[in-house]
Amino acid sequence: MKMRRVLVGIASLGVAGLLLTSCGKAPQDEINLANAAINEAQLTGAETYVPESYLALQDSMKSIMADIEAQNSKFFKNYDDSKAGLIAVTQLAAEVKQQTIDRKIALQNEIKQTIVEVKTLLEANKQLILEAPKGKEGATALVAIQGELTAIEAAVTEASALLEQEAYLAGLDKAKASKDKASAINTELQEVITKYKANVKARKG
Repeated sequence: MKMRRVLVGIASLGVAGLLLTSCGKAPQDEINLANAAINEAQLTGAETYVPESYLALQDSMKSIMADIEAQNSKFFKNYDDSKAGLIAVTQLAAEVKQQTIDRKIALQNEIKQTIVEVKTLLEANKQLILEAPKGKEGATALVAIQGELTAIEAAVTEASALLEQEAYLAGLDKAKASKDKASAINTELQEVITKYKANVKARKG
């Protein structure tokens, strides 16, 4: 009888141990690391510069947290898959952060290059204005064009300021719009000058 009680006691301890082992703790350390990595990516500007990657990162984290909540409601908990998922999210967040940095560098370079191109067009346009016909209508048009060139120069200054402020998307939009306007003026002036020279040649011929 005494031996039976001992065996029952041992069995009871075994079941209790099994229950304690099964009721595992939520992987809070892994959750904290994943959230910290996501925050770093966000602070770098991922939400703005690589929105699709950042959204995918958030969706992955939400899915894992949903799995953890589901495990929390179970008597026999198993967080192995959730831990693996959190480690993967932490790694993905680091990748998204680097994507953001790379994207910002690319935008900086594109803004700088576009500004250089606009300034080149502005100088070319100023030279073309000197070559353009100065008749009554032509003079009026040239005054209007000169005003547009002044506005473009101001826009270039704004684009440079946005670059300094690290507002890269707005800076690139401003620089591209300036380039488009400067290119259109350049084309217009060249067409007018070509047509004028052809008329002069025809009259002499």
